[in-house]
Amino acid sequence: MTRTALFLLGVAGSTAPAAPPSVPWAPVGAGVERASFPLARKGVLASVQVIAVRVAPCRVALEFVERTRYEGLRGAWTVDSMGSDAILALNGGQFREGTPWGWIVRDGVEQQPPGTGALAMALVVDNGAVRLLRPDEIAAARGTVQHAIQSYPALVVDGVMPTQLRTAGQGVDLAHRDSRLAIGIDRDGRMLVVLTRFRGVGGVGGTLPLGPTIPELASLMQRLGAVRALGLDGGISSQLALRAPSGELERYTNWRMVPLGIVARPRGGGRCAGS
Repeated sequence: MTRTALFLLGVAGSTAPAAPPSVPWAPVGAGVERASFPLARKGVLASVQVIAVRVAPCRVALEFVERTRYEGLRGAWTVDSMGSDAILALNGGQFREGTPWGWIVRDGVEQQPPGTGALAMALVVDNGAVRLLRPDEIAAARGTVQHAIQSYPALVVDGVMPTQLRTAGQGVDLAHRDSRLAIGIDRDGRMLVVLTRFRGVGGVGGTLPLGPTIPELASLMQRLGAVRALGLDGGISSQLALRAPSGELERYTNWRMVPLGIVARPRGGGRCAGS
């Protein structure tokens, strides 16, 4: 399967165009849209489903939830921990020895210093806005943000796929396929969340580690309109839940509990700026 055969994937390293009309975005609630489509038109990757969620951050209150079972340093969070008032939940970034990796800020208090790495981006939440910071932008943001976590690899930086994702031997496995989870920001400041699931055999087969490579995931985020995008923990950690206004819950669970979750709850108040 060549990259050109993949549905919605653009040219590596190109500036991201707007999402094409064929993306079937449908409203789920105030400021929240959902889309689902196959990763490829044909071949085995046609059985990989993309579940995408687009959120206006001013409509939701985002929270980073750390939950660790300290006996043996194991993560203890899943989407089933999201709470009955939450409308969106997904696992957070990478972790080591059962604890979150990298920068953690809650309520303006830095609980863990930034990790280092050329592709280690930070997800920052401030007053109804969500940003992704490049590694070189993190130092200046320390002590100024409300909430932050960190993950890797960066998938899209200012519309362009990083060189490390386009050239072999730069520290990223460019050929490995797996289930994936990513978060991005588009030109309108909306948050994009993408999860992939294998639907070839049904049931627990949805958690099989078959899906896009990291460069293919980056290209997908570009085509969905992300100007910056970041990979979260994938494989058997990747999970997502989305609640409709009716209360119906769409859940994509997985095998591994994780130490960090991202939860969104409806935000009260007026309309978003410019809406």
